[in-house]
Amino acid sequence: MPVGGLLPLFSSPAGGGLGGGLGGGGGRKGSGPAAFRLTEKFVLLLVFSAFITLCFGAIFFLPDSSKLLSGVLFHSSPALQPAADHKPGPGARAEDAADGRARRREEDAPGDPADALEGNLARIRENHERALREAKDTLQKLPEEIQRDILLEKEKVAQDQLRDKEAFRGLPRVDFVPPIGVVGGEPADAAVREKRAKIKEMMKHAWNNYKRYAWGLNELKPISKEGHSSSLFGNIKGATIVDALDTLFIMEMRDEFQEAKSWIEKNLDFNVNAEISVFEVNIRFVGGLLSAYYLSGEEIFRKKAVELGIKLLPAFHTPSGIPWALLNMKSGIGRNWPWASGGSSILAEFGTLHLEFIHLSHLSGNSIFAEKVMNIRTVLNNLEKPQGLYPNYLNPSSGQWGQHHVSVGGLGDSFYEYLLKAWLMSDKTDTDAKKMYFDAVQAIETHLIRKSSGGLTYIAEWKGGLLEHKMGHLTCFAGGMFALGADSAPASLAPRHLELGAEIARTCHESYNRTFVKLGPEAFRFDGGVEAIATRQNEKYYILRPEVVETYMYMWRLTHDPKYRKWAWEAVEALESHCRVNGGYSGLRDVYIRHGSYDDVQQSFFLAETLKYLYLIFSDDELLPLEHWIFNTEAHLLPVLRPTKKEAEVKEK
Repeated sequence: MPVGGLLPLFSSPAGGGLGGGLGGGGGRKGSGPAAFRLTEKFVLLLVFSAFITLCFGAIFFLPDSSKLLSGVLFHSSPALQPAADHKPGPGARAEDAADGRARRREEDAPGDPADALEGNLARIRENHERALREAKDTLQKLPEEIQRDILLEKEKVAQDQLRDKEAFRGLPRVDFVPPIGVVGGEPADAAVREKRAKIKEMMKHAWNNYKRYAWGLNELKPISKEGHSSSLFGNIKGATIVDALDTLFIMEMRDEFQEAKSWIEKNLDFNVNAEISVFEVNIRFVGGLLSAYYLSGEEIFRKKAVELGIKLLPAFHTPSGIPWALLNMKSGIGRNWPWASGGSSILAEFGTLHLEFIHLSHLSGNSIFAEKVMNIRTVLNNLEKPQGLYPNYLNPSSGQWGQHHVSVGGLGDSFYEYLLKAWLMSDKTDTDAKKMYFDAVQAIETHLIRKSSGGLTYIAEWKGGLLEHKMGHLTCFAGGMFALGADSAPASLAPRHLELGAEIARTCHESYNRTFVKLGPEAFRFDGGVEAIATRQNEKYYILRPEVVETYMYMWRLTHDPKYRKWAWEAVEALESHCRVNGGYSGLRDVYIRHGSYDDVQQSFFLAETLKYLYLIFSDDELLPLEHWIFNTEAHLLPVLRPTKKEAEVKEK
């Protein structure tokens, strides 16, 4: 039980210590430094016992508890193996793909279900008993001791922050390397040139209206013609400006790029007393600033990226080193989303820091950023993976999985993307990332990928061993991921991975094609007689998301099949017909009706991702060649880090 939960029950003799301070002078008066009265002890013990019972009992009474228990307490039964119409790819296997699980077994054969049940129950009993011991220890402490513990914890947080800051007395000099293939790429075909020019005009429309109605704020409300700020960024401003930097650069909108740079120099401030999403601030702000530096060589972008990276380091001050989801930028105090499986961190959030933090170490000359994200990988490699899959929730205090819910869409998606891209960004030297990625893909194909009766391949979600036949718009990025990874796959699997990419691209195109507006819903299902259609009202909206055109971009670059340009242009026409308004571009509340209402938000990622991917589809491959550039999950550009001659020689020895 958190110490703070006990504090209102007592105070210091003067009434101004812990109890008086927290109660604003109205706290209950205590009896001095003496021990608790017997009645207080009884009440506290009763409350704590009820709390433990509630937590333990919740496992059995949560919705879909049968699904949860099947994953937590039992190994999957044969009925949960791939359906008859699903053919695992070459080399697919039923045993676990993760090394961590194999190390915990003394033999290669699957463990006995009864033994597994007994082991899981033993761990639950052990955790329960440990919690009771910790509570008993807390109840036996005097108020002064608890106050001292709190002050010591605060002092530790402050010291950790000071140590992080002292590690950066100044940035080292870095020789800027002129980037490869960051301008040009104009196609020879006049029709393709015209389409590319149209997409650039869309970017100008979005940018000019943001500048006119919401300059300096995070996002634009194009119907209301005013600014929009999400709580994800706390009091940090300028999300659209930072997110759009690299798109402005590659579209050769130089005046607009200079405007953005000038605003950042004068106004971008991270010294705010507010709580932010570590994940969102990292992918949009850190990623956007790093990309702008690598494209332009402007030192202000490197300085701001490292400054923000330092501000994010306190999020890693947890017992396991798995970072908090939310962080107060001033105090350095973190926490997790209250809805996330008992205060767990989320796989797609803590797993989507790696690319940016490796580059922060590269540009700052300090290894602390790389050390933080490499520790995340160590924790993951030491954990047992259910069926070789990575659950979406991990408790940062215990370092153990939360609920066994697996998704390649929301809550899981970019973790897998960053495994592959860490391998590619390292110039194919990070073999640990490569192994983790291909083991994960094998488990995904075995347990999550299915084919509908109509022949559409989709990626279901896994809840405690049972499948939910739903696929999110976010999951559509996976087509591009599978295709991008095909070249690095074992020779026998490479054709299958490229084929998977094409199949997912087709399914996601169908999710667009089966709506009235020809833009896809937030999620679509494959049950109840429907395929690739949203059946619930809260899944029918479209918020200018990029994942489908992202997959089109990779499939075009890797196959040059003209259908991907055709499908991309269909998306352009749909955006112009249904999302463009006088004040910019707006998302839609229902993609299945003719006159649906607007959501009145022009998302910053529309400029960072959706328009950038569309522009690249209608550009020649010489613009941002894939062998030299990696896109972070916000489509920000990070160069492949090739070892220097000296580093290569050392590694060779």
